[in-house]
Amino acid sequence: MYQAKNKPAMIGTYSPDDCLFLLKDLSKIKLEDSTENRELKIQTGGHYSESLPIEYQPPKDYVELFWNTLHEYKHKVALCIGVAAEQIFSLKGKNTVLVSLARAGTPVGILIKRYIQKRYNVSLPHYSISIIRDRGIDENAIAYILGEHPEGRIQFVDGWTGKGAISLELTKACRQFEEKYGIQLDDTLAVLADPGYCTSVFGTREDFLIPSACLNSTVSGLVSRTVLNNTYIGKNDFHGAKFYKELTDADVSNTFIDIIDGEFAGISEQASGIAVQRLNENITAEFLGMQAVQKIQAEFGIENTHHIKPGVGETTRVLLRRVPWKILMRDKTSPFVKHILMLAEEKGVEVIEYPDIHYLCCGIIKSVKGNQP
Repeated sequence: MYQAKNKPAMIGTYSPDDCLFLLKDLSKIKLEDSTENRELKIQTGGHYSESLPIEYQPPKDYVELFWNTLHEYKHKVALCIGVAAEQIFSLKGKNTVLVSLARAGTPVGILIKRYIQKRYNVSLPHYSISIIRDRGIDENAIAYILGEHPEGRIQFVDGWTGKGAISLELTKACRQFEEKYGIQLDDTLAVLADPGYCTSVFGTREDFLIPSACLNSTVSGLVSRTVLNNTYIGKNDFHGAKFYKELTDADVSNTFIDIIDGEFAGISEQASGIAVQRLNENITAEFLGMQAVQKIQAEFGIENTHHIKPGVGETTRVLLRRVPWKILMRDKTSPFVKHILMLAEEKGVEVIEYPDIHYLCCGIIKSVKGNQP
C-alpha cells in the first residue's frame, strides 16, 4: 500500500485543532468556469470534479436570512449534532477518527468533535478528505490517516443525504479499498440529517434546513469544492481544493461553529437519550430517496437521475452552482425553504407544488444538450 508522503494542507480558516484538510492546495490555479459552460461539459462527458463553479456571492437579504435561520434553529442543529455524536462515541469510543467528506461534512465533523470534547473530555482527531461521485474516495488521504492512527476506527461524516449517491460511492470505495489493500473500513456515514434514509447514524431524518447549506465556502472555512483533475493531481497527491482568501471579509465559518457549540451544554442529556433509543432500534438504511427520484424521473421524462436532487440541502446546491430547470416543492410555507424560494425568484426558476414526496423539495437540473428535460 502506498504510504502517503503528503502532509495536511494549511488551508482554510478553521483552527488545525478543529480540522486538518488532507487536500492539495490549488489556490494559484484558475479552475473556475461559468455555470453554463460547466453544465455543458458535465452533460457531454466531462466530470464535475475537473473544474469549479464561480462562488456565488449572495445579496444582503439572503445573508440576513442565513443569520435569522441560524439563530432560529441553532438549538435543533445542536441537538442533531449531539445525537449523531453520541451514537458515534457509543459505537467506536476513544479510538474514533473523524473523517469528514469535504466540504459539506467539514463543519459537521468539527461540531461532532467539539461536542465529544465537551461531553467526554476526549479530543478526537478530525480530518477532512475528498470523495467524488463516480471517482471514489481519496485513497492517499486514507493511507495518511491509517499511518497516523494505526489503532484508529475511522468514522466518515457528511452534512446530509439526498438520494444516497455519496453513501453508495462510499460503500463502493470501502469495498475496493479492502480488495486492494486487505484493510476493512466501516462505510457507515454519519450525517446531521438523513431524509434519504441512507444510513443508520444520523441526527434526524427530517428534511430541514441545515444553515450551513445556505452558503458555499464562506461557511466551510473558505475552502472550495474538491477537485480531481489529472492536469494538477498526480497519482500520489491528495485530491485538490482552493483556499478563497479573497472572501475573508465574508467568512462566517467559525462564527457558525461557535454559535452551535454554544448550545451543546443544554442538550447533552436529551441527545444521549435519543441516541441510546436509536441504537436499540437496530435502524437500517432503506434508500427511500432513490424510490422518490425514480418516480420523478418517470413523471417528468428526465434522462439522468443525476439531474434530480432531492432534499433542502441538495436543492440549494442546484440553485447555487448548477443550471436549474424546475423546483418541486411539497410545502412552500415551510420555514426551511424560504431561501430556496428567494434563490428561485432571483434566478427565474419555476417552482411547482408537488405534495407527493417525503422531502420538502427537489431540484431538477436543466438539460443543456438541446433536449429538455
